[in-house]
Amino acid sequence: MMLKTLHSVIGTDIVGEVMEVGQGVRKFKPGDKVVAFVNPFSGGGLAEFAVAKESITASRPSESSASECAGLPVAGLTALQALTKSIGIKLDGSGERKNILVTAASGGVGHYAVQLAKLGNTHVTATCGARNIELVKSLGADEVIDYKTPDGAALKSPSGKKYDAVIHCVVGFPWSTFEPNLTMNGKVVDISPSSASMLTFALKKLTFSKKQLVPLLLIPKGEDLQYLIDLVKEGKLKTVVDSKYPLTKAEDAWAKSIDGHATGKIIIEF
Repeated sequence: MMLKTLHSVIGTDIVGEVMEVGQGVRKFKPGDKVVAFVNPFSGGGLAEFAVAKESITASRPSESSASECAGLPVAGLTALQALTKSIGIKLDGSGERKNILVTAASGGVGHYAVQLAKLGNTHVTATCGARNIELVKSLGADEVIDYKTPDGAALKSPSGKKYDAVIHCVVGFPWSTFEPNLTMNGKVVDISPSSASMLTFALKKLTFSKKQLVPLLLIPKGEDLQYLIDLVKEGKLKTVVDSKYPLTKAEDAWAKSIDGHATGKIIIEF
């Protein structure tokens, strides 16, 4: 689908209009407004034209702006997969009530995770910087901790709750910080696993520990992306936009993203 661009161009999340379709494409036609995930190994998102597979492309309704949907492919799908596949939360509100911790809850994945978790039967504790506490509360978190305080650094719930699951969106926390805060069968879903966390994952498996650390490998699907877009249309999910940059300032946008202190998503516009 669309016109192919150079493989050296970075970027995975795209929103735009279909220009051309390949043989066998049935769901989309030229002129359709779409949201898509571009293979990170081939890249191409930060270009005027990009190629996307039909299987990981979804329709964007006219009621939803490009900015509202631009952050969904990687961050939104990661949050959705962590909650529904790794933890087993049903977003229709059914199922056993769970206590969830979301770290870095004002970031790209974190701010989606808080909102999606509250669609399920959950109590959500969240960590973020002091300047974003009110924002994260407005997204639905039941309790929010400043990560720079002693309790925040220790990931302790203000209400003393143990966590059934943690969606871990930052690096640098050892397993020893999580373990005392987990229920007997508690699980930590690490969205950006390091070599240390992979070792912890292996050790927990080998020792048959009931408490687990689970590395997340994103498997993007078009139907999941469409589900998120529909939630945006229905007003049940929103994208917090930190800032917008023109394509000519893409380097500045990338630098801000790498810095790790953006609130929500950084959008590059054409």
